Amino acid sequence: MDRREALKITSIFLGGTIIGSGYFISGCALDEASGEFLSEAEIHFLNEVGETILPETKRSPGAKAANVGAFMHTFVRDCYSPEEQEIFKAGIEKLNHRAKAAYSANFIDVQPEQKFKLLVKIDQEAEKANLHYFTMFKQLSILGYFTSRPGATQALRYNPVPGEFIGCIPYQEGDKAFAGRV
Repeated sequence: MDRREALKITSIFLGGTIIGSGYFISGCALDEASGEFLSEAEIHFLNEVGETILPETKRSPGAKAANVGAFMHTFVRDCYSPEEQEIFKAGIEKLNHRAKAAYSANFIDVQPEQKFKLLVKIDQEAEKANLHYFTMFKQLSILGYFTSRPGATQALRYNPVPGEFIGCIPYQEGDKAFAGRV
């Protein structure tokens, strides 16, 4: 099983356990939702993080193509509590600091293999924490990617709805999962 397949399965199991899902599910935005929360440079940074988690492959585009950084910006601004927003925003600096400490360069300037190794190490640390910035980055990368047009139509098996109803669609072992209208 490759990393992308493992992330798809993980995202199915996460369901409503995504940090900030309480606000998302209730459909309510926080009062602080007006204005910009992240700068363009921070959104670009988050696209790089997302691309490391969900890189481009021969079969589908990566997280950058889905602009997951912009998705994260909107989701965090509109759905996270002020405490969660603070943890998320501080995480950008923490991740950049970790890259500088490990590789003497900003995260964006580090080689892809080094980015991956760094994120794997941080992910292992995040598993032990109650509320960790990297868990937020990873969850939002997955959610943003698979709900985007490139993720739903090229990484998943796209079936546009409304459209012709086909009650039984053949499935072969190894076929992509389905995505509805995007």
